[in-house]
Amino acid sequence: MLPKQFRLKNKAAFSATYRIKNSFHKGGVTLFAGKKKPEPEIATKTGFVVSKKTHKRSVKRNRLKRLMRESYRLLLKSGRTANSQQYMSLIFVGGEKALGKSMNEIQTIVKSLLEKL
Repeated sequence: MLPKQFRLKNKAAFSATYRIKNSFHKGGVTLFAGKKKPEPEIATKTGFVVSKKTHKRSVKRNRLKRLMRESYRLLLKSGRTANSQQYMSLIFVGGEKALGKSMNEIQTIVKSLLEKL
């Protein structure tokens, strides 16, 4: 689980991040990046979304969210988040292609998306 200071919870923050239209896609996962930080001390907030249109079963959607969240948490812990800490907020959106993938596959996808930033 991500520490509370790194979680994106507010609906307005999600909308603001989507409005920037700075996105990257790979392997069924899309990464939306918000505005750049004015001060580097502010923590980057991260959200994880899997829509009901992706799969009707909540178990499948929640598993994909857990995999993305854990992959990001491990990368954050090891300090291999590349340029992602320059942004105010990040949103990972899971798609249909990512549903059946393993933890290692999701982790490489998340890592490559962060490197694209």
